Amino acid sequence: MPDSHASATWEGGLRTGRGSFRAGSDAFSGAYSFPTRFEGVGGTNPEELIAAAHAACLSMALSAGLEKAGTPATRVETNAVCTLGKVGDAFRITRMALTVRGVVPGLTQDQFAAAAESAKNGCPVSNALKGNVEFVLEARLENIA
Repeated sequence: MPDSHASATWEGGLRTGRGSFRAGSDAFSGAYSFPTRFEGVGGTNPEELIAAAHAACLSMALSAGLEKAGTPATRVETNAVCTLGKVGDAFRITRMALTVRGVVPGLTQDQFAAAAESAKNGCPVSNALKGNVEFVLEARLENIA
């Protein structure tokens, strides 16, 4: 398996400084700051990047599991909300709320929910966060239009 790379730079003090990050592939980059991370100001932050990674990982893991079970998905869409909170004197990622929707011919809602739960428990990003972060999963099978 290939390694994935990224880099980040921070300049200045915590509250008035600024940072930037870049994916090793140059597929994406961005700026972040104290206000974008802790004050809800528009822009990105490390937690948003973790949420994006988790959403992508869960979508792929669920698609793989469904395909392996003989019920390939037409579409899987995952949204992730990563919550940063203060625990004692430190900030921590405390919760990841995952909402997954899928179009999967031949599957019931219960089967889809079970497959989504299995994917959540097995995807590499979930495994990296497991034991440190509360997971909340909502899975809904969509009708084929």
